[in-house]
Amino acid sequence: MTSTHDHGHGHGLMRASDFEENHPPVFDAAFWDARYSEADAIWSGNPNPQLVDEVSDLTPGTALEIGCGEGADAIWLAHRGWQVTATELSEVALGRAAAHAEAADVADRITFRLADATEWVPPAGAFDLVTAHFMHLPSVQRIPLHERLAAAVAPGGTLLVVGHHPSDLDTDMDRMRLPDWLFTASDVAAVLEPGAWTVLVEEERARTAVDPEGRSLTIHDAVLRARRTAAVVGQNRS
Repeated sequence: MTSTHDHGHGHGLMRASDFEENHPPVFDAAFWDARYSEADAIWSGNPNPQLVDEVSDLTPGTALEIGCGEGADAIWLAHRGWQVTATELSEVALGRAAAHAEAADVADRITFRLADATEWVPPAGAFDLVTAHFMHLPSVQRIPLHERLAAAVAPGGTLLVVGHHPSDLDTDMDRMRLPDWLFTASDVAAVLEPGAWTVLVEEERARTAVDPEGRSLTIHDAVLRARRTAAVVGQNRS
């Protein structure tokens, strides 16, 4: 698997130097295990802000999170009553996430699964919420991933995909310099089956971050939130 995922709020785990030192880029399980082993905690421990903004008003049900990192989003969802399946490529991160869930007393509401998002196929129509934050892949892998995530959403359920917007490349943020790995909300919306979805949010959302020199700047997230209105084609839920 070649992917990047970012659970920080402007303090990205992926650095431009990772691409200079690792070319062509291969961000596999070994890479992520080594990166997570660099420190006891990589992320803030807080849920991603777009998840909080977009999901707080939803009725809890079953949720799938792809690329759960150290578990902050999964734990936030579990605290709000969701039954969560959280997947992660890094065994180090997954163990850390499970420990955090135990400490937060929500371990019984989260199933952690070691999985490669470029290969694992979630069950069709099985989740009331499917969410992926800052899961960046080359488009040849990203588009099929988004199709699989969309297929996993139950009728009436929600798909939430958030990523670094391509416009971030025009800032001083320490971003990956691979435009094909970035996407817009419209790119995600384009994979949804026509007539089967209502797109509720499709936007470039600004937030404040800090660049490598400690200066404040504005970056943008691509945010796609959609509700499935029809079952997956060929799916029998009887």
